[in-house]
Order: sequence, then structure tokens, then C-alpha cells
Amino acid sequence: MAAIDCRHYRAGQCRSCSWIERTMADQLEAKQEAVMARIDPKRTMRWEAPFASRPEGFRNKAKLVVGGSLASPTLGILDEHQRGVDLPDCRLYPPALRAALPVLRRWIQRAGLRPYSVPERRGELKYLLLTLDPPSGKWMLRLVLRSRAPLERLRRALPWLRQRLPALALVSVNLQPRHAAIVEGEVEIPLGPQPRLALHVNGLRLWLQPGGFWQTNTEVAAALYRTARAWADGLRPRTVLDLYCGIGGFAHHLAAPGREVEGLELHPAAVAAAAAVSHPPTTPPPRFAVADAEGLDPKRLAGRDLVVVNPPRRGLGEALCASLQRARPRWLLYSSCNPDSLARDLARLVGYRGKRARLFDMFPHTPHAEVLVLLRAIDDGAPDPCPAEPAA
Repeated sequence: MAAIDCRHYRAGQCRSCSWIERTMADQLEAKQEAVMARIDPKRTMRWEAPFASRPEGFRNKAKLVVGGSLASPTLGILDEHQRGVDLPDCRLYPPALRAALPVLRRWIQRAGLRPYSVPERRGELKYLLLTLDPPSGKWMLRLVLRSRAPLERLRRALPWLRQRLPALALVSVNLQPRHAAIVEGEVEIPLGPQPRLALHVNGLRLWLQPGGFWQTNTEVAAALYRTARAWADGLRPRTVLDLYCGIGGFAHHLAAPGREVEGLELHPAAVAAAAAVSHPPTTPPPRFAVADAEGLDPKRLAGRDLVVVNPPRRGLGEALCASLQRARPRWLLYSSCNPDSLARDLARLVGYRGKRARLFDMFPHTPHAEVLVLLRAIDDGAPDPCPAEPAA
């Protein structure tokens, strides 16, 4: 039996969920087997039970291509002819996002935001980018426009939208003038009323700025951070360095009394958002700085008890792996959304041995998986708090 019944999939309109015809149990088993075969073929790590996702309503983000015409805009994807396909009731989105789509469609018409036609290279509105904070129900709307021309009409129409969608906490415009397969441009124009969206995760309040990265599945992301915190607490590290820290998800979850946590991130806006998070007086807040992890001086890695890495899909790369090899922090906690690049990096990190691992089903109905791996420096000489056990 299929995981969910999707009329758009049955009609051949959307094939994004390539595994939707498989049961959730079958999907999870197949992912676990594939990941273990790729990164731990000898089953030397201790594999915890995978964390499953809900089959529907789990996505906190929607990237909607705007197509069609001003009289009848479509919100969804493009077909093979680069024409808009309307997906008004995608089952992956939670009810709060699905309920907003008819209102957004009417608002596009009222504001005169003509959809961009890829074949004709005409129009203005390319994408609607929505991000939801499920615990609070608040959400962010970003509009990707071709130019500034519709800005004044858009501003005049905003009160109408906010009146009908009071949970809308933040609106901004991104300018992407190029006729290319690029979603976002470099210019962001905030329209208020707030500068950032509050994200409530495991008792923390993180802050997401327009254009910032956040995981697709909040429930699974929360489990990922809880697992990282539990594993780190078992190691009792005094110093933690979080590379690719983004808005500080890992760094803030690993903060604890008597522990020094530092996060490094390439994007200044993300660093500012991470630094705005509050902690109880008994917990020293992490420190954050702008830095490129891939060009980091190995001296900044040396002497750390634990280094956390959460790189983009391409992985750490040869240079950073070499720096980690030279600096040899005692423990590495590697969060990966790409088992292939993770496997390449593990092969480069010859001075480390994988100890624990867990799969998180961040992307149901697809072969993609998020994996958390704990590695220990082979010759660090310290007692081992988590001896490896072969998986069953």
C-alpha cells in the first residue's frame, strides 16, 4: 500500500515523491540498508534505530513556482514545457500552509503581480517561498521578483494580505533578474513587520532570517538535535566548535554549564541570527563568528574536545578533512544530508573511527536521508565512553 494517496502523482502531474508508492516501513528499511552499505559496510558502528517521519504534513517549507497568468496563476511546479502546474493541495504541506494558498492566489491578482513565463521570458513573479514554524503557527513569505517594478503595488496590497493571514510574521522580496535556473538573487528587500521568524525547537527559540537555511522537517530536525545533544553530553566535552553553524541549531543545543561552544559560519546574517538566541543565566551562550570552514586555519581546530560539522551536500572536501586530520580534535560529530559525500569524507578521515550512527527520515517518499555519525580520533588515549557494537 502506498504511503499516501496523491492525486497529482496518480495524474502524472508531479513525480517529486519518487518513493510514494512504497510503505513508510519499506522506505525506512531501504534507506537504512543503503546508508549502512555506503558508509559502514563492515557494520562496525553502533547504529541506533532510525527516526521516522510522519507521512504527510511534515514539510515546513514550500518553494512554489508561480506560473499561468494573472487571471489564473498557478502555484506549484513547472512541467516539461516550462508551464505552470498547480498543486493547491500537496499532502506534504501542513494545513496552515495549504490554507494560505488560495489567499495568496487572490492577493497576487489584487497586487497585479504578473507570473513570470519561462518560455516567453515575460512577467515579474517567479516564486513564492514559504517557511512555517509549526509550534507557533507563524510563517514567513518571500517573493522572488524579476525586478523592482511591482514593489509599490505590492506594498499597497500588503495590508489586505496581513488582515486575512494574521499569522504571517514576515514578508520580504528577493530580486532575481536573470533568466536562469536559479531560485534566488543577491538582493533582499524586507517589507516587515518583523526582521526574522522565530523557530521553536526543543525549548529553544532560534531565529531565521530571509534567505537563511533551516531544515525541511521540524519534527525530525528536533530529534536530530536531541540526539546530538545526548551523544555530546555522554562525552562531557569542555570545548565544542560548530562548523557550518548556520543559525546555530547544533551550537545552541550543545550549550551547557561549564562548556565553551563556538560556532563559525560564512554568512554574516546567519551569524547575527545565531547570536540573538537567549539562554538561561546558568548556561553560557555560544560565541559566533564569520569564517569559512573550508579555508579554516588548522590551529582553530586544535585542542577542541568536539567538532561538529554540518556541511552542504558536497561534503567537507579534501582540504578541510586534511585540516581535521592535522588538528586531530578528540571527537567529530558529522551531520550529513548526502551519504555519498559523507562516505568520501570518512575515507579521507583515516585518523578517525566511526562509533555511533543514526538515520533521520528528513525527506519521506524520496531516497534522501539525513545521517548523524559520531567519530573518535583513533589515538587520543582517552577512555572510550561508547564502545562500538556491530549492528544486528
